Amino acid sequence: MFDSNLKELVLALHDIGVFKFGSFTLKSGIVSPIYIDLRVIVSHPKVLEMVADQMMSLLKQRGVEFDVACGVPYTALPISTVLCVKNNIPMLMRRKEVKKYGTKKLIEGVYKTGQKCLIVEDLVTSGISVFETAKPLEKLGLKVTDVVVLVNREQGAEANLTDGNLRLHPVITITSLLNILREAGRMDESTADRVKNFIANNQVRSSRAGVEKKKQTKPSSLRYEARAQVAKTKIATALFKLMAAKKTNLSFSADVTNSADLLRLADLVGPHICVLKTHIDILDDFTPEVLKKLQALAKKHNFLIFEDRKYADIGNTVVHQFSSGVYHTANWADMVNAHILPGPGIIDGLRKVGLSRGSGLLLLAQMSSKDNLLDSKYTAKCVELANKYNDYVFGFICQNQLSKDPGMVHMTPGVKMQKGGDSLGQQYNTPQSVVRERGCDVIIVGRAIYQAADPKAAAKQFQEAGWEAYLQRLGDLTKSKL
Repeated sequence: MFDSNLKELVLALHDIGVFKFGSFTLKSGIVSPIYIDLRVIVSHPKVLEMVADQMMSLLKQRGVEFDVACGVPYTALPISTVLCVKNNIPMLMRRKEVKKYGTKKLIEGVYKTGQKCLIVEDLVTSGISVFETAKPLEKLGLKVTDVVVLVNREQGAEANLTDGNLRLHPVITITSLLNILREAGRMDESTADRVKNFIANNQVRSSRAGVEKKKQTKPSSLRYEARAQVAKTKIATALFKLMAAKKTNLSFSADVTNSADLLRLADLVGPHICVLKTHIDILDDFTPEVLKKLQALAKKHNFLIFEDRKYADIGNTVVHQFSSGVYHTANWADMVNAHILPGPGIIDGLRKVGLSRGSGLLLLAQMSSKDNLLDSKYTAKCVELANKYNDYVFGFICQNQLSKDPGMVHMTPGVKMQKGGDSLGQQYNTPQSVVRERGCDVIIVGRAIYQAADPKAAAKQFQEAGWEAYLQRLGDLTKSKL
């Protein structure tokens, strides 16, 4: 699938510690599952030469013509130097700042107006560093049309550079990197999926004028009490206050098929949860009496009820699905969720019924199942509609924090104490990963509780883990007593 020379280079870079996987706080404050440290290659001449060779090979394959080359300071400078020396190419250097003495030049080297200048970069995320190098070169009359880079993080740089009339030529992409490491047995599938999700949800828009903020914001450092004050919906306010009062951000997913089990589990775990998530239509013995008992337990233990209906029809249909039929969901559920596949009409329909009753809507923006089709464009549209309908939409079912609005709630399914997956494609993450690292607010746990030998004890364990992750996100490392 991949060229043998490319595989050799990726594995060599991995051997010297260029690619690191885990949890790394970036300059922006966001926690990334991948860190790429290309500065180390200066200490490995053979690897540095491999990099230069692969770059030149790629440029020849693509027929890129140029007269001079300029490396982006600073990590790309040694790469550019080796590339130019090996191929007898004149090299230019851009200073990051103009000296107040000597020639006071920003660009060092010999060149002629009208020459084509290749930009050499080590890694691109948004592409802004490339624009910063291209601008002074163009001011001197050089033509800049092509950029060769060792690693493209695939977070928007290629599109951004294309918009700026620059062609990007990446030796390695995140996709090829993950595939090669997986093929070589150096990475497990869950780590690869985590990186893919991070990349998809952290796209950066940029231009020659500058970089806009990343779509994903830094995990909120506001306490739930403070967020209750700024929330725009009654249900979000109630949920934030409830979580603060009970010291829990745990939602229990009661995916059982008979009423006795549902009520028994709700009573057992009730003291430890903020939300009980139901699939009421999977009960084999449903009766309206079950709902009355469930509401009584919610009042007894102070939790909210979330019917995980995942509405996905046109507005007129969901009005009837929500308010009528066998279940009359609008009469007892504090919150429901929906796909946005039909467009905003589905929100209008649910809002028409639920707004006056004080319930709220979660948009299903991301899923935890493997190979799901909710891509970054779909997720971005969910955020857009949530902002538009923020009097009724109060948050998201998601895998990462998506909204800058501190009044929006982020609820994440697929949580266990250990990462992994099941035979049907469900991918699991830990409370620490979901709350502290990804900035989400509520962990949704199902099988790890209801299949436990002691569901009450399991719920308490998740309550403690979720709350500790929340306190650590705030910077309070002291584990509170529950």
